Order: sequence, then C-alpha cells, then structure tokens
Amino acid sequence: MKIYVVEQIAEADFGCEETGRKEPTALVVLRGMKDTAEEKRVEIPERLLEERGISEGKKVCFSTEGELIKYIRVVAAVMWKVQDGVKKIYATARGYGEYKGWWEFPGGKIEEGETPEQALEREIREELTAGIKVEKLIKTIEYDYPNFHLSMDCFWAEVVSGHLVLKEAEDAKWLSYEELDTVKWLPADLELLEKIKEEWT
Repeated sequence: MKIYVVEQIAEADFGCEETGRKEPTALVVLRGMKDTAEEKRVEIPERLLEERGISEGKKVCFSTEGELIKYIRVVAAVMWKVQDGVKKIYATARGYGEYKGWWEFPGGKIEEGETPEQALEREIREELTAGIKVEKLIKTIEYDYPNFHLSMDCFWAEVVSGHLVLKEAEDAKWLSYEELDTVKWLPADLELLEKIKEEWT
C-alpha cells in the first residue's frame, strides 16, 4: 500500500454549472512518502474532504475500491494475565463516537518520533493509568473503514505496574478463550481475533 501526504488542496473548477460536475470538486495534490518525485493529482467532491478528515499535511491512501481516504496508524495492546489457572485478555468498550459501546483492544495513535512500543506504553498510561511491558508483535491489521484506512500494530502486553482505571472507555472485561466471541468487536479488532486464537497458550 502506498501512503501519500496531501501537499495542496485547490478548487478543481469554478462551479458545477460550467463543468457539468454534479457537485463542487477539489483538486488534491499528493506527494509520495518514500519517493519525493512521485506526485498524484486527484479530483474529489469537497464534501468528502470534510467527511473523511482530509486536509493539507494529512496522510492518505487509496482504499481497495480506489477511493482517496485518510490513513491512520495506531497501536493496540492485547494485555493478558493468568487468573485461577485460566489465561485471560483485556478488552474495553469504546465510550465515544460512531462505534460507542463496541469492544476493542486499548491503544491509540503513534506520535511523531515514537516507536510503536513507546506509543503503546504511553497510551495505556494515559487511558488506563497502568504501566505495561510490551511483548512480541502479534499482527499488523490493515482495514478500510468507510472514511479512513487503519493500520494497527497489535502487541501482546502485560501489566507490570499500577492498576487499570478506565479514563475513556465505558466498560472493560477480562475475557477467557471461551468468552472472546461474547462481545461486539470493532471490525478491525475482529480481524485480530483469529490470530489471537492461533497463538493462545
């Protein structure tokens, strides 16, 4: 998958009436992340720019359907523990937005200059107040939501200090293997479940 940075957004025309377009359209100039000589020019309805959060300086890519969408890179922690001889993993219910109440593995965005592991440690401290030890990468999930593409590095992790306190999520559970399918997972996190089940020991 190629990732681009939005270099410029300009008017593609001076009005729908003059061009025959059905709605106001923007011309988006893209610059390749790796090859600075690579440039693309894409026309997109102006309303979609706002809906998809596309603005100058943002990272974007093309969906499997060929549509221009925002690119978001995040990390997620599959935190585990053994309780009464049973291995369990920690999941949280989202407390905001379109997917409020859906379940996910906690984590968040990678800030400039951070490694995925550093970002994950910071996000768990901020969202759940606990310190974790980040273990091996389980899988990188690539998933197209309607308005953006999510690239999510998912790691096994273990709580090593503090206590888990919900600061953003509305609920949380420690789930055993048999309980993994009892909650409504976010689509991207659902893709991770099969890999988790394969590695479950």
